[in-house]
Amino acid sequence: MKPARTLLFSILAATVVVASFTLAGAQGPGPIADPKSEKQAGFPADLYSWVIPPDNPQTPAKIALGKALFFDDRLSADGKISCDHCHAPAKGFTDQLPTSMGIRAQFGQRNAPTVLNALFNVTQFWDGRAPSLEAQVQGPVTNPVEMGMKSTDDAVAKVKAIPEYGKQFQDVFGHDVTFADIERAIAAYERTQLAFDSPFDKFIAGDPSAISDSAKRGWSIFNGKGRCMSCHAWNPTQPLFTDQKFHNIGVSAHNANFVPLARKALDTLSQSGGNAEEIDKLAIGTDMSGLGRFLVTKQPHDIGAFRTMSLRNLLVTQPYFHDGSQVTLWDTIDHYNKGGVQNPYLDGGIVPLGLSEAEEDDLVAFLASLTSPEYADAAKQEYDLQFKRSRTNRPQRDTAAANGDNGRGPGLAGPFGDIGPPQTDENPALLGGD
Repeated sequence: MKPARTLLFSILAATVVVASFTLAGAQGPGPIADPKSEKQAGFPADLYSWVIPPDNPQTPAKIALGKALFFDDRLSADGKISCDHCHAPAKGFTDQLPTSMGIRAQFGQRNAPTVLNALFNVTQFWDGRAPSLEAQVQGPVTNPVEMGMKSTDDAVAKVKAIPEYGKQFQDVFGHDVTFADIERAIAAYERTQLAFDSPFDKFIAGDPSAISDSAKRGWSIFNGKGRCMSCHAWNPTQPLFTDQKFHNIGVSAHNANFVPLARKALDTLSQSGGNAEEIDKLAIGTDMSGLGRFLVTKQPHDIGAFRTMSLRNLLVTQPYFHDGSQVTLWDTIDHYNKGGVQNPYLDGGIVPLGLSEAEEDDLVAFLASLTSPEYADAAKQEYDLQFKRSRTNRPQRDTAAANGDNGRGPGLAGPFGDIGPPQTDENPALLGGD
């Protein structure tokens, strides 16, 4: 890290801590909510320099304002729901619920994605319906299931009525409160939540003792037989474990009848005009949520497709998938191992994997190595719980399907075994190099 950047970050962090405490008071969110240092193993400095938008630069005062708004219940219609209700710092900036609970104890249809490293997302939300962190703020604030404000104007009026914000908005933006500036401030705070410095990052940096032998075997499976790298892409300049794309991995197919739902969505969007607010309502509050990216693009190939999420800090952001339908990492891998749930829009890369139990354990060990230091203790506790559960309760396990011994699909004369990857004795990840 460049010395000037280090100094700037130190000033940012110190100022934000002081200013946020002033607003949040003694019941503030604690150090885990503070801006994170860039001095972390694996931190992609070059990529970071690209993702800070020129029209919304990071400043200490703006970050402090954004943090105060992020934790302020008064930004909701009933004064009881703030951003951190679904994105709690101690829970990896999620709520650890299958789907999130908003205003008046209403539950939406989507699992809360983490804010950690969200600044690197090309698009936001599970279906990518917001192009930036700034643009995603309006959705939760005005969604009737989440924070319930009737309009952005109502949100501005409510913030204006809170005396402590008046001077801050003047100091940061040079004018009175606007919703665009509320968006800029919250996005600036969210861009401080960097999560790297994991044992895996230190292993890649040259410390062979940073991860266990099991995790090393899992890393090989991740790159080879498990096919995980195909979508959860990693490289030193973009160490995010996502291809930033959308895939139907057969999750919605558990309970969605896609064709009639897609027709219903098209009719609904046609009648309503199909603006961003309407798409947000369908995604959060209706049974059309399972259509995923299709609600945004209206393209058949996007039916049931959702954004590839990062794999960092998975042991504090459970449960998994867009609907929170999988309780443990073992359940999640079992889903992939059997080739997902068949449906006409299933991504072509989702096929039976033939992973053994020992290989699944190694893969989980690798995923656990992606935990940042501040979450290490919580992740260890969750790993122990999930491991214990995985020994007795595996609702997604289908060994016969995973091994290609049974299963049917359109156009297939035989079992899935004829399209699965070859189960060679040699690990594919180890081929082609020393």
